[in-house]
Amino acid sequence: MLLSTTVLGVMRDGKVAIAADGQVTLGEGGTVVKHLARKVRRMAGDKVLAGFAGSVADAQALQDRFEQKLEKYSSSLKRAAVEFAKDWRTDRLLRHLNAMLLVAEPGTLLLVSGDGNVIEPDDGIAGIGSGGPYALAAARALIRHTGLSAEEVATESLRLASEICIYTNDEIVVETI
Repeated sequence: MLLSTTVLGVMRDGKVAIAADGQVTLGEGGTVVKHLARKVRRMAGDKVLAGFAGSVADAQALQDRFEQKLEKYSSSLKRAAVEFAKDWRTDRLLRHLNAMLLVAEPGTLLLVSGDGNVIEPDDGIAGIGSGGPYALAAARALIRHTGLSAEEVATESLRLASEICIYTNDEIVVETI
């Protein structure tokens, strides 16, 4: 499991939101060194969202490579994700990077990992990072029992995860498409 962050993707009513906390934690002791990191980014002319969990340098390198795949495959998110996952798994340098990505466009949310997985969640909700399971559980409950928007569900779920996970803070950035 990747520590030190929480990223959550939520789809609802034709919208998709990706939210992430802002905390950067270093070392095994969990020293907080930054509170306002931005772990969600727009790509492909604002048509795609990407959120990352893991080492900042590794995640940035992966996001840059993923954006190149989006350009190569004419912004086809699923095709770019599959081709990117193949490279990530087989490239000697890439496969040692410690990060995961959530990527989304309207109607599609994908979890992409270095072991070659490209997963489209059945319920349109995915969480990564140390607080991912907490945010995921909160989002599922909110989707089932409220009429909140994708952005509201993502924000409130991150807020709840920040109350449980010491590697997650409540400085939340959320992007919606």
